[in-house]
Amino acid sequence: MQNNNIPVITIDGPTASGKGTVAHLVAERLGFHMLDSGALYRLTALQALRREVPLTDEHAIAKLGEHLEVTFKGDAIYLGTENVAHAIRAEEVGNMASKIAALPTVRQALYSLQLAFRKTPGLVADGRDMGTVIFPGATLKVFLTASTEARAQRRYKQLIDKGFPAKMEDLLADLQARDARDMNRAVAPLAPAQDAHLLDTSQMSAADAVEQVLAWYAQVRHK
Repeated sequence: MQNNNIPVITIDGPTASGKGTVAHLVAERLGFHMLDSGALYRLTALQALRREVPLTDEHAIAKLGEHLEVTFKGDAIYLGTENVAHAIRAEEVGNMASKIAALPTVRQALYSLQLAFRKTPGLVADGRDMGTVIFPGATLKVFLTASTEARAQRRYKQLIDKGFPAKMEDLLADLQARDARDMNRAVAPLAPAQDAHLLDTSQMSAADAVEQVLAWYAQVRHK
């Protein structure tokens, strides 16, 4: 059963806005559990690609998502006993994840799984609809954004550092396509919650963004 007394901080935003890094650091500072909701879609996409399930078979993909055995431990993401943190960052997986995230049956399959991450002493959840759909009553809602150029540069550095090939022009085009898909999908389109704090990280370091989120949390916690 969902415990509404357990604090939740939601950090939503578009691809490569820095929300994952900020969310991990905030969770670490507070000693909270972490939910990388985007990873759940990437894990589902990885399973679909490995098992050659076509994008057209929405119900089969939803079944894969429904039965994910996922554990987050620091930077590691376990699918069963396999650490797939590196594998799910491949562009092929990311593109597939963005497409299946628009499928209503898949989103419904992952809904209960995401709610189950709400445990004491608290949760930091990052994604695209954490504050609008999954945890609408969250203690604090943050919406991170950044310019497309800044996000493309971050994505480029991330891929190169992890050993993946990358081209800046391709990343820009991909981000623009993903943004359009995420913002215009029929189910849970990407948009800030009405009561979300907006934070533009285009010219901001991850450390500064973390301090801002913690300051906002301190304010709401003491109300």
